Amino acid sequence: MAYLLRREIFWQLQEGENSPGYQHPCSRRGASESHPGDMEWNWPVLLSMAVFYLAVLGIGLWASKKASIEEKKCTGNISEVTMVGGRNLSLSVSIFTMTATWVGGGYIVGCAEVVYNPKKGLVWALGPIAFAANLILGALFFVKPIRSKQYVTLMDPFQQKYGNVVAAVLFIPSIMADILWAACILGILGGTLSVVMNTSSYLSVGISAAVAIFYTLMGGLYSVAYTDVIQLIFMFFGLWFCVPFVLTSPSSANITVAAVTKLYQEPWIGKLEVEDVGCWIDELLLLSIGGMCYQAFYQRVLSSASDVQAKITCYVGAALCPILGLPSLIIGAAAASTNWNETSYGTPTPFEMGQSGNILPIVFQHLCPLYVSLIGIGALAAAVMSSVDSILLSAASQLGRNIFKNIVYKQASEKCTLVAIKVSILLSGLLATGLAMTTEAVHLLWIFSGDVLYSMMTPQVICIFYLPRSVNAFGATCGFVLALLLRTLVGEPLIRLPELLPLPWDRFREDGSRQRLFPFRTAIMFITIATIILASRFAVWLSGKRLLRRAPANVPDKNIHYMRALTTEEEKVQTE
Repeated sequence: MAYLLRREIFWQLQEGENSPGYQHPCSRRGASESHPGDMEWNWPVLLSMAVFYLAVLGIGLWASKKASIEEKKCTGNISEVTMVGGRNLSLSVSIFTMTATWVGGGYIVGCAEVVYNPKKGLVWALGPIAFAANLILGALFFVKPIRSKQYVTLMDPFQQKYGNVVAAVLFIPSIMADILWAACILGILGGTLSVVMNTSSYLSVGISAAVAIFYTLMGGLYSVAYTDVIQLIFMFFGLWFCVPFVLTSPSSANITVAAVTKLYQEPWIGKLEVEDVGCWIDELLLLSIGGMCYQAFYQRVLSSASDVQAKITCYVGAALCPILGLPSLIIGAAAASTNWNETSYGTPTPFEMGQSGNILPIVFQHLCPLYVSLIGIGALAAAVMSSVDSILLSAASQLGRNIFKNIVYKQASEKCTLVAIKVSILLSGLLATGLAMTTEAVHLLWIFSGDVLYSMMTPQVICIFYLPRSVNAFGATCGFVLALLLRTLVGEPLIRLPELLPLPWDRFREDGSRQRLFPFRTAIMFITIATIILASRFAVWLSGKRLLRRAPANVPDKNIHYMRALTTEEEKVQTE
């Protein structure tokens, strides 16, 4: 999840623009693009990446043949083979694809960046703990509800409860977040690969996206899941292979000493000031709970053969997330312990140059031998692609099934729905690729795929699964509107959204801008839950007073359950 990078980018936008050699963190232009005449491609890296992409593509095509076989054996909906793998993925493959989806490019790059950043440090590297907590919470509270009624997407229970119109409105930010998340990760890949490949970032973004789109298009979840296996293995061994070379670099000091001692910058362990505790808790809860809003999680839960297998998948994935994040943390610590003046990078340091977001590939390039650098960059590319393909399939599943099949063309056959899903994969991929290559649009990625979904959609997901008899469409709509309004009033400096709503503990910087210390995202989430429940009860009261529009007495009101909570008898009738 790219939210790990957001705070560093915000700091750079506020304080780093006057630094010598500053490069905008959202820019996709590498140093080579700034001086076209001096461009000299790094052919060993290009060739090694070509071999890696061909291997991934080959596995994806092999998996697509397996998907075709499963479609022929399928006695139910063939579109479910593409979306949830026919609900029969093996335990090992389920574990690999769940873990690979969470441990993506934003995760491993963000972990290294936060530790390296002298303004943050290890204490702010919340990803490993939070992602593990996210999967554990998912196993404990969300596996059984989503699987109990054989849903295919997260949008299904909303459509069943609230109807198509309200559900479609609620899921507009979710679908947008998937596409923006994919664009963000592709943008990270473009920015980092351009550092070591010495070529256009557009080339690396385009090729990576094309490969991921192609095999996802061909085999659906099977291709995604089986390529995740090889990508996760390569990521794990690739990153750990680089760690000893980074730690033994002549330019790096002992990281245990630099953890608590100021050598070349502030100690990388970091510190948590009392006034920052609110922000720290807010970000921890965002990363721990916010993942429950993403279809990519439920897609893997639903593809398991049983509830027990789905829970085991989550628990094992929770254990693997910190293990896979540990190399990035170590590399970030090594970067903070390095005398960059003694390396080929020179001075100013990457932090002073505004390149903290690229610290991982910079370390590979300047602290490791060439062959080690090739393996490290391959591991980074594997991490990116393992998330991109999952996100594209996630967005396409909801667009194809819930929008096209359930709203646009209700008479669509299974084959027609399958075509719609594949077209959605292609369109989502092209849109994400285009956004990844657009500097201005990148500013939105951290907003939509992070705290906005947490504030707006987490309450909806909790209510639909755990308070279904206490909520209705009126309450859901009121909660959505209020969350959107509050989040807008709080503002977002990253996209120049004015901060109109004052909050407790606000601190003003020297330039007059506000620094939010209050955990406003979590506060908005709880306020939204309360609003959904209270507004739903108010709607029931209005309905009882005949103050809400009702269908004529001689015409059955088929949507009556959208206005009030279902009784036990009505739920039984609906189920039958």
